[in-house]
Amino acid sequence: MEISGSSIRHRTGVPKETNSSAKTLQQTQTEADITPAQQSGRFLGFVKWFCELLPEVTKPDRKIELGEKRLWTIIVLFIFMLCCQIPLFGIKSSESVDHFFHMRVIWASHRGTPMEFGIMPIAESQFILLMLSWFKLINVHDTQYNHGLLNRVQKFLALLLTVVYSVLFIMTGMYGVYKQIGVTFSLLISMQLLIAGLITLMLNDIVKKGYCLGTEISLFIVADICGTIMWKAFSTLTVYTDQGAEYEGAIVFLLQLLSTEKDKMIVLRRAFFRQNLPNLMSFLATIFVFVTVIYLKGFRVQLPLKSTKRKGYQTFYPINLLYTSVAPTHLQSTFVPMFNLFSQVLSAKFNENVFVNLLGVWAANDGLPRSYPIGGLCYYLSPPRNPLQVTQDPVYAAVYTVFMIGSCALYSRIWINFINKSAVDVAKELRDKNMVIFGHREQPMLLELERYITTAAVLGGLCIGTLSVLADFFGKYTIFEAYLGVELE
Repeated sequence: MEISGSSIRHRTGVPKETNSSAKTLQQTQTEADITPAQQSGRFLGFVKWFCELLPEVTKPDRKIELGEKRLWTIIVLFIFMLCCQIPLFGIKSSESVDHFFHMRVIWASHRGTPMEFGIMPIAESQFILLMLSWFKLINVHDTQYNHGLLNRVQKFLALLLTVVYSVLFIMTGMYGVYKQIGVTFSLLISMQLLIAGLITLMLNDIVKKGYCLGTEISLFIVADICGTIMWKAFSTLTVYTDQGAEYEGAIVFLLQLLSTEKDKMIVLRRAFFRQNLPNLMSFLATIFVFVTVIYLKGFRVQLPLKSTKRKGYQTFYPINLLYTSVAPTHLQSTFVPMFNLFSQVLSAKFNENVFVNLLGVWAANDGLPRSYPIGGLCYYLSPPRNPLQVTQDPVYAAVYTVFMIGSCALYSRIWINFINKSAVDVAKELRDKNMVIFGHREQPMLLELERYITTAAVLGGLCIGTLSVLADFFGKYTIFEAYLGVELE
């Protein structure tokens, strides 16, 4: 027997108006109880229309063989390195102050080329999303739909940052006086940088989807770093200094000194401590960091696991000391240049303002196309120009050490939530695989994972921060030159 809706209302005596009011009340209560995940969906949906036009590389529908991965890696790196060598068309001069000189190796960027910004926009877009996640504006643990949209949002932010930086570079005279460049060439330069940014995003997406060897972002940095190390060690380019003609490569310069200089103490002093050019101290510091990281990568804790479904099945879950890899120094090196650029722009316009000088006071670097901070907050947050600065200003050395180590530990602690490697994420992963830690049930297992993972993240950040400080003080090229090489292996 079929009962209609009207007969039910008649029997129960509930009028239409009451049902309508109850439905409105239920809707109000639902809106009041919006979860963070729903808020995340609304935020991502707000920018959805801007992101759907961006191209995206599809995941492979089969296993990519090693030979094919090598081929894709060669193709991707060839395109990237080619963009690093082509000069930008339309620039009038590239001899102005380079605000990003000290960070170009980290970002795999090359001045005056389409890869002016390198992977910086990608790294900074990740940093922005990390901050949004920290303030609960987005939920990185949400559904796979939102996770896919999150990747598109990151690309959109990276392109937006590329546009912003290109405008700033043009307006601040990085490519010559703006009036001399003109509107037409300014737009042309911006388009070149934007297209190069889109190419970088697509190449990074190819690596991210598993078509290449290595990991996203790191592959490009490693390729650029390998070339930088070889060039700084064995370059035969002649540079004219106050001491005369010198080879740029540190090892080649040492051989030059041994063949021309009789005083061996002078040879050692000039080879190890020459300024504004690669020296042996930098080269040896890079090797030291490389060896130390290899040693630290061997430290790990193996948590014994057992299956709740398959009797007798046991395995281990490894937790490395360097749990968050290179992320702490990567994020730290993203924040500092942004802060320095902001300070330099303000200092160029309002150099007599007290509050601007509190942020940073800048000076030219002996006629070279880069500047360095000599006062203010930027001075204490920036790496030393040479090892002598550490001994001449111990207060700076102490502040910089605390800042580097503390920020790396903090970023490492936050980063595990963003990359789905926190204790909650690992516990969920093990639960989905019907695995528990030997001797622990589900809730005690979460507490045990929290104890190990949080400790590994913070301690690993402290270790990487300490290595960064030591390498900075001894005049290394950059810690990434050693560390990322290990990661690629």
